[in-house]
Amino acid sequence: MPAVGITGGVATGKSTFVRALLRHVPGELFDADRAARELLEHDPVVRGQVCEAFGDSMLLPDGAFDRARLRAEVFADEAKRRLLEAILHPAIRQKWTADAAKHVGSASWYFVDIPLLFETGAESCFERVIVVGCSPATQRARLREQRGLDDRLAEQIIGAQLHLEQKILKADHLIWNDSTTECLEGQTALFAGWLRQRHG
Repeated sequence: MPAVGITGGVATGKSTFVRALLRHVPGELFDADRAARELLEHDPVVRGQVCEAFGDSMLLPDGAFDRARLRAEVFADEAKRRLLEAILHPAIRQKWTADAAKHVGSASWYFVDIPLLFETGAESCFERVIVVGCSPATQRARLREQRGLDDRLAEQIIGAQLHLEQKILKADHLIWNDSTTECLEGQTALFAGWLRQRHG
C-alpha cells in the first residue's frame, strides 16, 4: 500500500483523526511529534547537539529536557527554532522514509503524521496527503483550554507554521474538524471507504 501523509495546523485535531482512521483502516502509524520526543529523550547524538546549541540549563535534574522551556524559547526566537528543526528534522525524516520504503508493494497501510509536512517539502513522498483543519477560533480555543497555553505562545506556534489555508490548497483531501466527534467520525469513515475502494 502507498504511504499516506497526514498534516494540519497545531490543535486542529490530527491525533484524534488518526485514531479514528486506524479503527477503520488498520495500519502502521509514524508520529513525528512522538519521534521528536523520543530523540530528545534517548538519542545521544541528538541530545548532545541540542545541549550544545541551547545549553545544559535546558535539562531537568533527572536528565530529561524541560520541553516546556525549550518550546517557549524556540518559538520566541525564529533563529533558535530553525536551529532546533535543523537538528531534529533530518533524524525524523530518516526514520519514516526508511519505514515507508518497506511498505511499498506491501499489503499493509503506512500513515505518517507530520505537522510540518509541507514546510519540510515531504509531500512528494506520499501517494495522498490529508490536511486536518478547523477554524482559527477553534484552534486558538483548543490551545488555551486543552493545552493551557497563553495567547502569546499560541500565536507564536501558529505563526511558525505554514498558514492553514495554504496547506488546504496543497492537500489531496481535507478533514474539517470544527464540530463534534461524531462529525469527525463520519468524515473519517467516508475517507476510509474511499481509500479501501481505491487501493483495495
